[in-house]
Amino acid sequence: MTEQPFAQADPRWLALISEARTWFAGPLGQQMLAEERPLIEAELSRFFGGYLVQYGPVPDLIKARQIRHSISLGAPFPGVEVACEEQAWPLGEHGADLVVLQHGLDFSLSPHGLLREAARSVRPGGHLLIIGINPWSSWGMRHYFAGDGFRQARCIAPNRVYDWLNLLGFSLEKRRFGCYRPPLVSQAWRARLAGLEHWGSRWQTPGAGFYLLVARKLAVGVRPLRQARREPMGKLIPMPVIKISRRNSEHLKNT
Repeated sequence: MTEQPFAQADPRWLALISEARTWFAGPLGQQMLAEERPLIEAELSRFFGGYLVQYGPVPDLIKARQIRHSISLGAPFPGVEVACEEQAWPLGEHGADLVVLQHGLDFSLSPHGLLREAARSVRPGGHLLIIGINPWSSWGMRHYFAGDGFRQARCIAPNRVYDWLNLLGFSLEKRRFGCYRPPLVSQAWRARLAGLEHWGSRWQTPGAGFYLLVARKLAVGVRPLRQARREPMGKLIPMPVIKISRRNSEHLKNT
């Protein structure tokens, strides 16, 4: 894959992904990815199927032992196997068993549109795994003051992502947090605070730098037709019947 953009690619999107990849290649980005990797691997170990689709600015290709094929989609940068825009995936509906959005929503022009495209690609009963930067953390606060590509991160709250998933027909199965050390430039201080990772991962406090959501796509069921409402017709009142005797009947015939 080359660095040249493909036809009609949005230059704003290409610039956003390029800045994000540069940040993840730096020390703070590598710190976050190092904490994400064991959580992602632990989740992938329990999935089976034919196709895993990965989208996001992270260049590392995700592999799962029980899934036969892994495909990386995204902007035309090194490590991406199939170049496509964020809302135009070259996949059929329900074509993937598992879709992984590793910071794809954080660095997106239209997060809701990207999530809708990812949800369309997951088969009923399949899963969607989302990793995002937690806005309610020191990492989320730092992006407001960052002077690098991290400033472009959207940092969407996990509860908001959960609401989107619910509207798209997904059920949340698991929520995990990680990266409890603050985003410090000093490598010495990062080493001194390494114990925070053990404490935070044990108690799963929500102040971590990233969150991981695992959601399952519900099978499409048949909705029963609602019966038409029957309006009350009231009580039937018998109509009066005139009794005609035999003599009166013969009289009427003769008249």
